[in-house]
Amino acid sequence: MIKQIKETGANLAICQWGFDDEANHLLLQNDLPAVRWVGGPEIELIAIATGGRIVPRFSELTAEKLGFAGIVKEISFGTTKDKMLVIEQCKNSRAVTIFIRGGNKMIIEEAKRSLHDALCVIRNLIRDNRVVYGGGAAEIACALAVSQAADKCPTLEQYAMRAFADALEVIPMALAENSGMNPIQTMSEVRARQVKDKNPALGIDCMHKGTNDMKQQHVIETLIGKKQQISLATQMVRMILKIDDIRKPGESEE
Repeated sequence: MIKQIKETGANLAICQWGFDDEANHLLLQNDLPAVRWVGGPEIELIAIATGGRIVPRFSELTAEKLGFAGIVKEISFGTTKDKMLVIEQCKNSRAVTIFIRGGNKMIIEEAKRSLHDALCVIRNLIRDNRVVYGGGAAEIACALAVSQAADKCPTLEQYAMRAFADALEVIPMALAENSGMNPIQTMSEVRARQVKDKNPALGIDCMHKGTNDMKQQHVIETLIGKKQQISLATQMVRMILKIDDIRKPGESEE
């Protein structure tokens, strides 16, 4: 087994399952360190990063299936001296590991969620680099546009359009209320200023910087994210509107 591994040119073995101490001793005697009990997801990520192939048997290992990494080291951290294997200078640098530490599990989970949200923003910008102004500015501008379109609609559909415009304004009103402002008054002022100044960048000054111009405050959102939010909310309302009856368990169908 050791001879087969050495003949391929490998100088480090990583195994998902364990092997006994005698085998580990023989590997070290032949200058072939090994890492055992590596989790399935982790070993797949290592294969992607190093450009290697996972083989189920030693007999299938060839030089073409080996991965490459410039540095492999073990580090210890924290008061408990936990150990971690660090693999750097990989062949496929697109695979990146982000190491998160915190005082307790709640802090770590919150950091993971925040980091995930930030990465999703970057992903959306790569897919579509168009942005809209935040602080409720986009919702107010859309509500005004829908209201103007409703004024030109002579049929009963105008009432549905006005209801949709009112629903869009709920978001900036919630921002104003959560920021300690009078939601109705603040919303009316910002809406009037958008119409008067013809500036769709005016939103709710949540950080109390003295200006409602989200362009000056550098508050933006991705267009793809905003479209997805409105689309999902609209789909949910359509599903609810399709419900024409609600029955409780045990009720008769009469």
